[in-house]
Amino acid sequence: MPTDHRQRRHTLWLLCALSFILYVDRVNLATAAGAIKAELGLSNTELGIAFSAFAYSYAICQIGGGWIADRFGARITLIGCGLIWVASTFMTGLVHSLALLFAARLLLGIGEGATLPAQARAITHWFSRERRGVVQGFTHSFSRLGNAVTPPIVAALMTWLSWRAAFFVIGAVTLVWLVWWVVGFREYPRAEGDGNGVGRTHTAATARRAAPSGPTPWGPLFRRMAPTIFVYFCYGWTAWLFFTWLPTFFLNGQGLNLKSTALFASGVFFAGVVGDTLGGWLCDRIYRKTGNLALSRQSVIVTSFTGALVCLLPLAFVHSTAGIALCLSGSFLCLELTIGPIWAVPSDIAPQHAGIASGMMNAGSAIAGILSPILFGYLVDHTGSWTVPFVGSVAMLLIGIVAALRIRPDRALSEARPPLAEAPVAPSAR
Repeated sequence: MPTDHRQRRHTLWLLCALSFILYVDRVNLATAAGAIKAELGLSNTELGIAFSAFAYSYAICQIGGGWIADRFGARITLIGCGLIWVASTFMTGLVHSLALLFAARLLLGIGEGATLPAQARAITHWFSRERRGVVQGFTHSFSRLGNAVTPPIVAALMTWLSWRAAFFVIGAVTLVWLVWWVVGFREYPRAEGDGNGVGRTHTAATARRAAPSGPTPWGPLFRRMAPTIFVYFCYGWTAWLFFTWLPTFFLNGQGLNLKSTALFASGVFFAGVVGDTLGGWLCDRIYRKTGNLALSRQSVIVTSFTGALVCLLPLAFVHSTAGIALCLSGSFLCLELTIGPIWAVPSDIAPQHAGIASGMMNAGSAIAGILSPILFGYLVDHTGSWTVPFVGSVAMLLIGIVAALRIRPDRALSEARPPLAEAPVAPSAR
């Protein structure tokens, strides 16, 4: 097997493991929420505030984290992030009040803030444009796999040990991944050739050209990313309801026990694994068939949002647990079709600033993660209905469909600059 292929495959698995651990650490609280709520004496609104704490620091750290990833590289950035994840996860197992729980989740948000921008930076270095959709979709599918396996794992640990011990075990697993990252990841593909560096691979040379050079064009970059940021906000409004409230929805809203809650929640999240992988594959296939970059990204996102809202509508009149689980699974599968194409857009628009562009985009979802979990808890407390907040997401998905048509990944940031022919030509020095 060629060395270049082995390097790329190893990097892909490192990034998949990163995505998996990232969401195990992120959604473990959702599974343990019932026990934590009872022990700390929290209302649904207070629990929603605890859920949203992560998103405050996560949103704030997105753009700064992306800048750090672009300037210092994915390797160093994620070492720092990993250390913070470990500390915050252990800290969660020690909390005895809402304030401490809020602080632990804030710390986790700081640690994870730069993670996905750094991952996007690494993917830009290691994979070509024609493969970024499927790579983004495949790596993010491991995020949903983490969503899917976390409920039964945490439920088993809670039954066997305690909810506090569950966080200690997960923190130790995160530490194992961090060691693997330190030992196994390189920032760029290794140049192949003779001892003098002759014969450097196209991949290595392309990766280095994608490295940032010069100051960050903050204004032009934000304007180019604005439609994508808004679309990802619309995605995040619904996605964060799944990530934070889904196990509690089945536990309290449907009156299930802890074991059944874990199984139903896992089933919904497994649907997301399919959605992530399928969305990335569709995106790249459309691009290879048509050569139209905008069509390949926009068409999958529009299909994703349309399918997600159609599957949410029956929640207004379906009352059986199996029927509700089926609707939620279909909606989450469709929603996750968005991930592959939309995470490829920052690298399409600004490959030299992929970390910052990804951070800007992910900040949109993080802001939604602040608002929607709190609103969910408030609506449940004041209406007594566990399905009203999901039905309310339909409006946000409709808005997202319209906004997705304004995403233009085929217009790179450099195209917004004046052509060289229009600039004054300096006399040649002879």
